[in-house]
Amino acid sequence: MDTWKENQLKLLICELNIENAYKIALGFFNNLGYEYCAFSMFSHAPTHCFNKVNLNNYSTSWNTHYEQNNYCATDPTVAHCNHSMLPILWDSETFSNVPELRRELAHEGMQYGWALPVHDLNHHNSGMLSVARSHCRITAYELYENLGYATFISHKLHVLALQKLACKTQGGLSATQLSTRETEVLKWSAQGKTASETGLILNLTPRTVNFHMGNAIKKLGVTNKISAVVQAAKCKYI
Repeated sequence: MDTWKENQLKLLICELNIENAYKIALGFFNNLGYEYCAFSMFSHAPTHCFNKVNLNNYSTSWNTHYEQNNYCATDPTVAHCNHSMLPILWDSETFSNVPELRRELAHEGMQYGWALPVHDLNHHNSGMLSVARSHCRITAYELYENLGYATFISHKLHVLALQKLACKTQGGLSATQLSTRETEVLKWSAQGKTASETGLILNLTPRTVNFHMGNAIKKLGVTNKISAVVQAAKCKYI
């Protein structure tokens, strides 16, 4: 291994801040000949807020354009990385269903690239590390030659992203205060009681039980009673 690679990876191992770790990763891939590097991770776990980490050196205008056009929903590299463990090359076949996206990427200087998925064991979080450049086609040989470095870097960023989201979630949940009645209603629902049965136990009308459940659902940021019970249990409210 070249000395500079070893030094950069050692720095990455010791880094605890994801933004700084990303800068090290960007420098590493720049030295390998890639002009662009992006890392993103989405949390699919039920929480009161939508969590994501998105780090890249793309232009602000491109990030805005990508989001406004909801390209994430049609980007084939995103779809691939959500369901696979294997890397994917950016080529004409990959973007065959969305050629306009490939043209726009090329116009932004991202003519050639590849992406690597990263997942945690419980499948609550999925991530993607992408690198790209404006010139020189990328062969499968080049991809696999650098795959080991990319795998190491993507997993390091993924771990730091999980830590960041965990802190964000804990901070947000600490501000969520359930009332005593809301907690009681959730507790009896967790035991399989209906609104009528819970009302008899707590000396409340079913309508009042549903009122408290509705408030709990809103506070926990979920959409139904089952999700509220699950989220309340995760947060140790019940």
